[in-house]
Amino acid sequence: MTFCLFGIQSFPKLWKSNPYLGLGPRHSYLSLFLADSCGIRNQPRWFSLKAMSSQNTKATNLVAKARYLRKYKGSDNQVSSDSPHFFSAGAAKKRSQMNPQSKDHDLPPVRNTIQLPTQPLNSEEWDKLKADFKGKTRFESWISSQMAHYHSPVDVAKSLLAWVAAKNNGIVDYDLLVRYLHLCVVHKQTSEVIDVYEIMKARYKILDSGGYTLLIRGLIQSDRWREAFLLLEDLKKVMTPSKKNYNDCIQGALLHQDVNTAWNLYQELLGHDIIPMLETLKAFFDFGKDMKDDNYSNKLLDILLYLRNNQLYPGESFAHSIKTWFESVPGKQWKGQFTTIQKSGQCSGCGKTIESIQLSPEDYEFLKGRIMRDVIDGGDQYKKTTPQELKRFENFVKSCPPFDIVIDGLNVAKMFPKARESQLLLNVVSQLAKQNLRLLVLGRKHMLRKSSQWRMDEMEEVQKQARCFFADNISKDDPFLLYATLHSGNHCKFITNDLMRDHKACLPDAKTQRLFFKWQQGHQLAIINGFPGSKLTFQHILSYDTVVQTTGDSWHIPYDEDLVERYSYEVPTKWLCLHQKT
Repeated sequence: MTFCLFGIQSFPKLWKSNPYLGLGPRHSYLSLFLADSCGIRNQPRWFSLKAMSSQNTKATNLVAKARYLRKYKGSDNQVSSDSPHFFSAGAAKKRSQMNPQSKDHDLPPVRNTIQLPTQPLNSEEWDKLKADFKGKTRFESWISSQMAHYHSPVDVAKSLLAWVAAKNNGIVDYDLLVRYLHLCVVHKQTSEVIDVYEIMKARYKILDSGGYTLLIRGLIQSDRWREAFLLLEDLKKVMTPSKKNYNDCIQGALLHQDVNTAWNLYQELLGHDIIPMLETLKAFFDFGKDMKDDNYSNKLLDILLYLRNNQLYPGESFAHSIKTWFESVPGKQWKGQFTTIQKSGQCSGCGKTIESIQLSPEDYEFLKGRIMRDVIDGGDQYKKTTPQELKRFENFVKSCPPFDIVIDGLNVAKMFPKARESQLLLNVVSQLAKQNLRLLVLGRKHMLRKSSQWRMDEMEEVQKQARCFFADNISKDDPFLLYATLHSGNHCKFITNDLMRDHKACLPDAKTQRLFFKWQQGHQLAIINGFPGSKLTFQHILSYDTVVQTTGDSWHIPYDEDLVERYSYEVPTKWLCLHQKT
């Protein structure tokens, strides 16, 4: 089990004194280093050469429809079909690229960097490299981190360990060993992984989560793959394994034809309420190709229903695996094609109609009750208003007929920065009022005070054409907007750029959050063009729901295209259509 490290006869000699039987606080930073490369959950990166930022551009959508759709016919309003839908995958990224203020700013270059060696170095060469290093951190720690990050060759890392051991009476710190193990795993050097595993097993009673993760991933590819399951059991004694831990073990079990263990681990993962990695689910479909096994097939169909119930979307490669599996099932005659859904909700491939975006009466009442209870009436940490003012607003809404559109006045007024705020709000209200729509404008009291942005004559005209409620300046509009829209009925739409993710997060379970997002997509209006004097242009309203769905003899599966950056509030635009030949 021994191997030579440039004059050091065996790895065990690296710890010939002061045995350490557990990890203490001084080693806690190891899991930080492993966060990016080894999948430790909820940990930041230990280092980064460039900051990555995502501009979460706020977006809204949709056009008033339902029972007053006829009021739009023959009007001056336009529905835009050219621009990508606000809830479509990649739309936010495109908008951020068009906004010069949203461009990422590079961090200044990292100071005191040195060229990483590409060949093993001897002791004198390592001494010289250390002397050239001007950083504030310990050289050995910094260089090993850089080597791990840039996937240096294993033999170069081995020469570093030999140099460190020669300087420290044969002792190498745990963190350096783990980074060496990381490189062995990355380069799939299973014999080296096994050597490090034997050292760790002999030397430490317990490892940190990063060490377990690396050993599991490295061993699962070797002829000692079953020992990875033993490490998983050891990890369970101190913490719940991560989705990546389960992914490695499940994929390893399938690689070695141990199907029962793979399914058992999958059920165990779900039992912990952990959402599996999509590559884990893909592995089951890849393994099932050409397999005639009804029990296995039913489990794969359950996976598709799991994607539906959790509003998860496979990537493009996963979608290809699903298509390949369906078409390979002996005797079933499935045919798949990649397609899109028309605005009418019809599949461009097979012509079937996709499920409607509109909630059923039962789901609407359920969601309305949950939002009233969990967001508006109780415990919403983001709500900034008083119970007295909310009660005053509730009485106001109940005294009015149901509204057709509820407008977040302050939000709408700031949609186009070059326009005067009161003028823009008046323009929106006036054009909607021409359609005989019952409008409610929500605002704040400061909007009624004369200023450069708020002209009194324009605000008086707004109040003539719409019912208005002006809350205290410290209040937040969202609870009022949600209450008025839901109270008015399922036909009522609302206009705001706020994506309301904070309020969605307050909802108690995944089912309610999914219903909220579905309702939001079907009711939130987006103004594409609303400059004073111009026609209002609305984003078209989605007519169909973007979830995995089946009719028994067909499946429609939305998937993420490769290279498309989709934000959490966006949905895919590409679909896999599967149907049985008749």
